[in-house]
Amino acid sequence: MSNTPHTLSDEFPNQMEKIHALKVSDPGFAQLLAQYDEVNDEIHLAETNVRPTAQDRETELRKRRMTIKDRIAETLAQSA
Repeated sequence: MSNTPHTLSDEFPNQMEKIHALKVSDPGFAQLLAQYDEVNDEIHLAETNVRPTAQDRETELRKRRMTIKDRIAETLAQSA
């Protein structure tokens, strides 16, 4: 399993300006970004064994990150 952090700039490299604009104008979107960062950090700590985590918990966190990422992508697409 890769232990490379999935930062938003890696996931949405050409949309960082739009992400920033939505972050400052939409509190709900800002909260979504905060949730993504929190889950992503927790996954990274588990993958690097800084904070060992049960495999089922790690899988649950990855699914949650994907769900949040999908919501971010939907919001970005709707704001086009």
